[in-house]
Amino acid sequence: MAVHSAILRFRTRGHGHIVDLTEGVASVVEAAGSPQAIACVAARGSTVAVTTMEYEPGGIHDLTEALERLVPVEGDYAHNRLNHDTNAYAHMRAAIIGPSETIPVVEGRLALGTWQQLVLLDFDDRERDRTVNVQVVW
Repeated sequence: MAVHSAILRFRTRGHGHIVDLTEGVASVVEAAGSPQAIACVAARGSTVAVTTMEYEPGGIHDLTEALERLVPVEGDYAHNRLNHDTNAYAHMRAAIIGPSETIPVVEGRLALGTWQQLVLLDFDDRERDRTVNVQVVW
């Protein structure tokens, strides 16, 4: 088994900022040089998530609105009370979506659909420097 690893770094605005990771991950896959593999994409942090979506303004708006309905920013959260904090909603949203995605690599390319992109979602209530680990395994 072989592994090729890389780190992607981003400065995010928080508050649900969504960053398209597709190009960065594709470049790591290309550098790995394996025609058939698995690409694991994992964000570090408990208020950040990785998923796939159609990364376009309508999709971004709709996902943001759905998450606000599911886990509102304002709420009576024990995390906030117990830790004198303000970002309980960010931890919950990140936990629901999850910190990672695994994508097959077929013929040296990410096996994503035509309108499917890999994205990072930063739910924290402030700007952050974010780190995403990418490992290509074959």
